[in-house]
Amino acid sequence: MNKDKREQIFARLKADNPNPKTELNYTTEYELLVAVALSAQATDVSVNKATDKLFPIANTPQQMLDLGVDGLKQYIKTIGLYNSKADNVIKAAQMLVDLHDGQVPDQREQLEALPGVGRKTANVVLNTAFRQIAMAVDTHIFRWSNRTKVAPGKDVLAVEKKLLKFVPKEYLLDAHHWMILHGRYICLARKPRCGACIIEDLCEYKHKTSD
Repeated sequence: MNKDKREQIFARLKADNPNPKTELNYTTEYELLVAVALSAQATDVSVNKATDKLFPIANTPQQMLDLGVDGLKQYIKTIGLYNSKADNVIKAAQMLVDLHDGQVPDQREQLEALPGVGRKTANVVLNTAFRQIAMAVDTHIFRWSNRTKVAPGKDVLAVEKKLLKFVPKEYLLDAHHWMILHGRYICLARKPRCGACIIEDLCEYKHKTSD
């Protein structure tokens, strides 16, 4: 795919949604960190249902520690892998209190040092909470990048690096949200909705549908 096509793709995505936002509910950096960590292999809808009840009770690292692992599990038991996620959230809360005065760091290395926080989660927090240029590649973005040919790659890291290289600079800050929303609602895994797609004529997917 050439530079001009990429420019047109992101220009259209921006025009369609000028201020894209995550679908996870949060009001603070810590709430976002917890929500993203809980969202691994789970839907944003299921996470929001849990955190809408959790965050009024515990939305700081110290409050999370006061709640404890067993208390936390009661709020997130409807989310997949909740046992290990609860352990990680509590361990991360302890590290934030001990090492960062209860604040979420805005540096990748410090974020990735927290239990349950991998590169993707760190990228989401850096981009969404701290408005740094970072590219969190989930299954939707990985599929979208390869299918459209905007930034094809064999694994998520390869796609991440290509997106950072190929997405026009003026669109980099919000590109993550545009791609994930497009992948979630239009460029579906089993049968993409090409007929409803605003970039269908620019996309280089060979097996377009009429839906």
